[in-house]
Amino acid sequence: MGITDTQLFLSFVPTAAKLIDSYNNQALANIAWAYTVADVDAPTLFNLRQNSNPGLPIELLDRSYNAFTSEEPTVSKLQCDVVSQLSSIGLNPQEEVLMGSGYRIDAIVEVNGKIVGVEVDGPSHFIDEGRSPTGSTILKRRQVCSVDGIELVSVPYWEWNKLLGKDEVKRQEYLQKLLGYHTQAINKMQDNDPDFIELEDAL
Repeated sequence: MGITDTQLFLSFVPTAAKLIDSYNNQALANIAWAYTVADVDAPTLFNLRQNSNPGLPIELLDRSYNAFTSEEPTVSKLQCDVVSQLSSIGLNPQEEVLMGSGYRIDAIVEVNGKIVGVEVDGPSHFIDEGRSPTGSTILKRRQVCSVDGIELVSVPYWEWNKLLGKDEVKRQEYLQKLLGYHTQAINKMQDNDPDFIELEDAL
């Protein structure tokens, strides 16, 4: 459910450390992935392996990075709609931007002089099409923030779907609230329309 029990992960370390030389490559990858996604630091466990393995050759690192970044992005209808509304409020989004971390961001915008990444998260970004993000989604969010040094905001599919039957202005207001960005057109509407409905009320 998106909750990590750090103590539980740490309790596995002594046993895993004793058995580490018996693990095959897939088992090691599974352990590394689990601790990475959970963001649990276990140097006692991973330093054991590092001492016997100085690291990947540069050539293999380059090949791995190229493989990670070479996949052509797939742009969904949901993403197109969000990007269109970002353009409508004057943010001039850049789409599918490849970051130094190797991740692609659905859209990059500048808000009040700050670069912000916008991720349009469809059902595949969540477990069983629910609301708990998958491990890869959690890792991407953390890596983009820590490695690329930019803020990342998410537009979850269920929140956007609630707005699809409403006026476009409601979608634009949702994005401006999410990004902390106020456009002149929307501010004017709020000032002049006594019946203007706040997004929280609309949802």
